[in-house]
Amino acid sequence: MNQIRVLAAGAQTTVQDLGRFGWAQFGVSASGAADELALRAGNLLVGNTENAAAIEMTLVGGAFEFENDAVIALAGSDFGAGLPLWTPVAIQAGGAVRCGPTRSGARCYLCVRGGLAVPRTMGSASAHLATGVGGRALRVSDLLPVGDGAVRQPRRAAAPPPFSRDATLRTTRGPQAEWFGDELYRGVWTVSQESNRMGLRLRGEPIPSPAGHMLTEGVALGAVQAPPDGQPIILFVEQQTTGGYPKPANVISADFWRLGQLRPRASVAFESVTIEQALDALRANERWLHSL
Repeated sequence: MNQIRVLAAGAQTTVQDLGRFGWAQFGVSASGAADELALRAGNLLVGNTENAAAIEMTLVGGAFEFENDAVIALAGSDFGAGLPLWTPVAIQAGGAVRCGPTRSGARCYLCVRGGLAVPRTMGSASAHLATGVGGRALRVSDLLPVGDGAVRQPRRAAAPPPFSRDATLRTTRGPQAEWFGDELYRGVWTVSQESNRMGLRLRGEPIPSPAGHMLTEGVALGAVQAPPDGQPIILFVEQQTTGGYPKPANVISADFWRLGQLRPRASVAFESVTIEQALDALRANERWLHSL
């Protein structure tokens, strides 16, 4: 069996695909790749389906040895592996890929032709770290089997999507938008070190959050919550499925990948857009992927 051996695990390295859906009523959010655009692109570049399982590295990358010849693509942030990003690369048997600290955003994906043939839980190979569903963070000496699920030939190099350490996140109105003024859009926020895959905690000038209690309700990926201290929380891929904080806004799905590339101390601003503008942005993402 063709396998990848973990030589160094990095800061938080996991196996991810596009996530598990349909389990929110049991309290299990989708999880999946924090930057799904990079995962999908990396898989397309090596000839996989978009949902093939791959290695997600966060802030500090790992090192991986390949037992057999392989074709891989690194997509996302530059982790100093000495290989070109967004490009299919041939790795010889016994070769290794060694990644270090990020030089740009927060996450990089190592996609291998054939995908990772790891067990699926609730229909997904994604590790949901908050609950332990689907696995854990990788450790030294872990072995990852490589599958045979390639569906086409590897593609040419791709121009990357534009991202930087700082981001302007486009949002639509949240369920409680009328409770708030425009303070969310006037401020510049800093991503807190307390952020994780459950939520991105922001720090800045507090926004007024209405007093009193509201009924707990379902929450969505990208929802911007305003807790009593006025410091926004953006719900992320392992978010709780219900919440009781008011939500003035929701990050548009076309910018979810930007959430995955935000690292601690990055600056964040918000921009309000219409549903039509949000759909146009999503179509632009899909056109870029279709070009691969």
